[in-house]
Amino acid sequence: MSTYEAAGVSIEAGDKAVELMKVWIEKARRPEMLGGIGGFAGLFDASALKSYERPILATSTDGVGTKVAIAQALDKHDTIGHDLVGMVVDDLVVCGAEPLFMTDYIATGKVVPERIAAIVQGIAEACVLAGCALSGGETAEHPGLLAPDEYDVAGAATGVVDAANLLGSTLVRPGDVAIAMASSGLHSNGYSLVRHVLLNTAGRSLTEHVDDLGRTLGEELLEPTRIYAKACLDLARGTGTHAMSHITGGGLAANLERVLPPEVTVTLDRSTWSLPPIFSLVAETGNVERPDLEKTLNCGVGMVALTPADDVDAAIEILAGYGIEAWVAGAVAAAENAEDAGVVRLVNDYA
Repeated sequence: MSTYEAAGVSIEAGDKAVELMKVWIEKARRPEMLGGIGGFAGLFDASALKSYERPILATSTDGVGTKVAIAQALDKHDTIGHDLVGMVVDDLVVCGAEPLFMTDYIATGKVVPERIAAIVQGIAEACVLAGCALSGGETAEHPGLLAPDEYDVAGAATGVVDAANLLGSTLVRPGDVAIAMASSGLHSNGYSLVRHVLLNTAGRSLTEHVDDLGRTLGEELLEPTRIYAKACLDLARGTGTHAMSHITGGGLAANLERVLPPEVTVTLDRSTWSLPPIFSLVAETGNVERPDLEKTLNCGVGMVALTPADDVDAAIEILAGYGIEAWVAGAVAAAENAEDAGVVRLVNDYA
């Protein structure tokens, strides 16, 4: 007799996973959330938006890419959800939007309740750091499509900003300065390159201690993505910051160009920061040339704010209050020709 479980899908394991994750989901609530786990949809009391003069909803979705392969290889799953939240909510805050709620999707070859609960634990803990609620999610068992130990994660979040406080390219002016915010490491981009260079080509072990990193290679590669949400929201409220850019896939220049108007150019000075060891390790091990490195990895900068020069000290003080190292990395100037219009240029060598 054929059964769903014989086909590779366990309803019982799914139910157990839900029970294990409940405690973490409860920790990631906001007062506007209605109901609890188990409904078909997450409910959010939109009357909270009445305090906004003209509320604009913002939405973002993302995953964590092949970083999941590192988590699977090390059988450590309680940080990958942290990466997921960081990649999603920090795309929202660049326009000044406060993240309100998030949903997640986990696809796996076999539901192992403890593993699913660990993933959701990371998501919930990161939602608390970002100030948003985990309003719901889905776990799907895909035998035959994914191996039993394989999984992938994705998520989406919704935020809100008053129209009067919307940040973006229309506000950026010559004379603004570029304030760089340090990344916590690789974050969740470029892992196909990193894995190809360090693991597949060089054959290095994830359990190998690397002196320059001060820990094992696996520990470095699983370092969670820094979540800038609360800090950047305070930055937007406490200064005249005009725009922000989340440095993800494509690197520093390409992402900052996304928030520039065509009449300006930005020059960033590499000598204002040192290339963190993991980026040097990838470059040197794989003979990765600087242009490829900088258009693939964040190279030590996870977020950039374009802020009036008069607000620099206040901005750096706000960020320091959240434990985020920040510094003036460059400036905005009027584009003198079509070649410079809306372009970011990096100059000098890393310190």
